[in-house]
Amino acid sequence: MDRNTFTGLLIIAVILIGFSFYLQPSDQELNQYKNVTDSIAAAKNGVATADSVKTVTDTTQKASVANTVSIDTAGLFGTNKTGTEEFTVIENEKIRATISNKGGRVYSVELKEYKTWDQKALMLFDGAKNDFNIRFYANGELKNTSELYLQAIGKAFQVQGTDSNEIRFRLAASANQYLDFVYRLKGNSYMLDFNIETHNMENVIAANNSYFDLNWNIVAPKNEKDMKMERNNTTVYYRFTNEDYDYINPAKDVNEKLSSGIKWVSFKQHYFSSVLISKSKFEAGEVETATDLNAAEVKKMKMALTIPYAHKADESYAMQFYFGPNHFTTLETFNIGLEKQINLGWGPLKYINRYAVIPVFNNLQKLNWNFGIIILILTLLLKLVLSPLTYRSYLSTAKMRILKPEMDEIKAKVGDDDQAKLQQEYMKLYKKAGVNPLGGCVPLLLQMPILFAFFFFFPASIELRQQAFLWVSDLSTYDSIWDLGNIPVINYIYGDHVSLMCLLMTVSTLIYTRLNNQISGATGQMKWMGYIMPIIFMGVLNNVASGLNYYYFLANMMTFGQQYAIRLFVDDKKLHKQIQDNKKKPESAKKSKFQQKLEDMQKEREKQVKGKK
Repeated sequence: MDRNTFTGLLIIAVILIGFSFYLQPSDQELNQYKNVTDSIAAAKNGVATADSVKTVTDTTQKASVANTVSIDTAGLFGTNKTGTEEFTVIENEKIRATISNKGGRVYSVELKEYKTWDQKALMLFDGAKNDFNIRFYANGELKNTSELYLQAIGKAFQVQGTDSNEIRFRLAASANQYLDFVYRLKGNSYMLDFNIETHNMENVIAANNSYFDLNWNIVAPKNEKDMKMERNNTTVYYRFTNEDYDYINPAKDVNEKLSSGIKWVSFKQHYFSSVLISKSKFEAGEVETATDLNAAEVKKMKMALTIPYAHKADESYAMQFYFGPNHFTTLETFNIGLEKQINLGWGPLKYINRYAVIPVFNNLQKLNWNFGIIILILTLLLKLVLSPLTYRSYLSTAKMRILKPEMDEIKAKVGDDDQAKLQQEYMKLYKKAGVNPLGGCVPLLLQMPILFAFFFFFPASIELRQQAFLWVSDLSTYDSIWDLGNIPVINYIYGDHVSLMCLLMTVSTLIYTRLNNQISGATGQMKWMGYIMPIIFMGVLNNVASGLNYYYFLANMMTFGQQYAIRLFVDDKKLHKQIQDNKKKPESAKKSKFQQKLEDMQKEREKQVKGKK
């Protein structure tokens, strides 16, 4: 053996001996290892010790926790595979979150300010039907945090006002290598901060593992009276970092792949949501819903998201949970588009609700009146704003009624065979009388978007939830004065109950139709169609929010009052004289913009016909 080889072997031997002393466990670590092995042996023999089995004595305030960190000396996370599930409760004025040491997951969330429809504690999700899991590869194996018991560092707490506190759940490979789930809660907030932090895990987690898989599944419990309506409003919403958002159609059960750049994903229930928000972005994702119509729960919802991991010594991925109501103003304050989960309608309807109806409704709510009175005032304000259109519509309809005898004479003279000539003669009459045949329709059409906007506003308003008025116990759902029971055909068409608000709305609509027919002089199919439509819609509106039917009923009653007031100021004889005077005026003075446009269109058409010849 030459001198260089001997020197090299000697250096290697010194290094190995030095490392063996350096890596030798301390007395404290040996004692902790002995405690772990003794506890496992005792558990296998059915012997319960203070260290091997712990019980929760107060699930609302306290939980038994250990502030020391377990060291993995029985294979990677081997000691974390067995244990006893323990719970730690953290809460503020608004939410009570129970966190399990098994998986370090949020086990359940209660909204303290709300109750279920039958006045029980309102849980967004609960226990075994909720699963939250982080997956990654280490030591050649796929690790699932939901299968491991994490060490709680901290204790149960309750915060109020501007206070805040946090608790950690640690998955340790060694005393200096661990992954933490950090939960931080502030007072008076629906937001729960959630961080995933790693420390010296770059050599523990597989080198080719450049991300964590985050999976969250819940089964949404029934919190509202109407299961069908709740299912129709429960689904998964998501938003991308470019501010585009989308959702799974509540009527379908599908699996959707999401591209990169995801800002948040929400398990949206009818009036409440559980949202996972990234303070940066999720790399990619997948969402899914599943509905069992025979189940007692509303719907199953799932999300799978990827979190980047760069194999640095210390990394932190910041997220937040939103556990709270689908209240438009509350969601809007976070400025990340959470309010887009609330269905305010399509096209112009959502803008009417967002920039007109909601601000007025919120200001009226500050008066602390009963919500039945607030809806009454809201309807009255709306009718006052629309009263000029109502007046013009009534006036135009009255003019058409006065012209009807002359129109009948023209029809008798021309006959029904030549419809083109009949319409020409009608137009000549309108032109001479200075009457716009669409004058009664246009004001009504302008009011239609507002009418439909309320159709979306009331069912989406959590403010009406469990608010009573007269015989109605909850303005956010149907009112029932008679339960019909199981009658297959009737249940499918009409429902299994009788809503008094819906009946009042239907009767008032039929009366309104009768009065409107008297004003317009409608006959034939148009007359009877007005009576048939309210009866058809009764089957639809029997199951909607009683607040919506109440609004439609009030709107009809106020329209009666408006029409009665207008009739006091509009004299048919004077109106008839005005029409006759218009006939005597030169045509240029009688011509309206609408009539001029019709003439221009007719002339243009005649030119095109001549050009073809």
